Amino acid sequence: MATLGTTALTYADWAKRVDDGYKIGSIVELLSLTNEILLDMLVVEGNLPTGHKTTVRTGLPTATWRLLNYGVPNAKSTTAQIVDTCGNLEVYAVVDKDIADLNGNSAEFRMSEVRAFLEGMSQQVATTLMYGNTAVNPERFTGFAPRYNTVTAATAATAANVIDMGGTGSTNTSIWIVTWGDNTTHGIFPKGKMTGLQHRDMGEWPISDANGNTYQAYRDHFKWEIGLTVRDWRYNVRLANIDVTLLNGASAANIINGLIRGLYRMPTTGPAMTGVQTSDAPTIAGQMGRTAIYCNRVVRTYLDLQAMNKTNVLLQMREFDGHVVTTFRGVPIRTVDAILNTESRIT
Repeated sequence: MATLGTTALTYADWAKRVDDGYKIGSIVELLSLTNEILLDMLVVEGNLPTGHKTTVRTGLPTATWRLLNYGVPNAKSTTAQIVDTCGNLEVYAVVDKDIADLNGNSAEFRMSEVRAFLEGMSQQVATTLMYGNTAVNPERFTGFAPRYNTVTAATAATAANVIDMGGTGSTNTSIWIVTWGDNTTHGIFPKGKMTGLQHRDMGEWPISDANGNTYQAYRDHFKWEIGLTVRDWRYNVRLANIDVTLLNGASAANIINGLIRGLYRMPTTGPAMTGVQTSDAPTIAGQMGRTAIYCNRVVRTYLDLQAMNKTNVLLQMREFDGHVVTTFRGVPIRTVDAILNTESRIT
């Protein structure tokens, strides 16, 4: 996958730039199989040791219609600074040396254990990307949902990009349209640190059991410092309140209608993740990033079934990164199992 601009890279891109001792290349491949949003997400080194500070314009100067012989007042724009922090996800794996050596191939046995840690951590990061909230869990980072958590414009400006799909109760899900780019949305890691999920084989160590007795064990260390920055909220859209219990009935939310409305909420809709403009989605001159649609497996199944309907020209099956995927007007639809089917209605 190509890089976008000079600073924003995917995890696969970063993997090509680190020492082989970190083995990030294989780790990224494993993660991408189950969490497609992690493969798509562009990452940028933060400008702070703990995260990233973004300066956004909050007001434009107002000019004055001048009368002859009268002056005009000075004017200026206004800005604000937003700080996004990174979370530090970390764990150790400990395997009794005698257990690992039983089958005569300790490396293969340990790798089977490592895979479980990689899968678990990737699921935790994907969940935090969607629902993380530092107001509730300050040790983590803030994801998408707390930033787009209302449809009431008086409550938050981001409400303009939250589309109410009509669901009530707590059997709802969301579809996200995200534009990844230098100046739109990207992942972050602390300034001067390594990016991606890092795995370090620490070798053989003496370990104490619950009774304080010692045995020899192999130890592996896993660490992932990551955060999320939404530099321009206008380039992301949430289709909220989609009742999953009604998807197959006459009262199902009109997802196609919602996706069309969502694409038009963005000031500029750039090319899809392929990097080549093949979409007939609304486009204004200029490219702000690469757009993808994210939903969970239930909604993805529903959309794939709709794509098989030959009369549906908006949903199509196309090749993307060597795989056949569903696209909507050229924008790939990606699966994120971390998106819940139990979201409460947002108002």
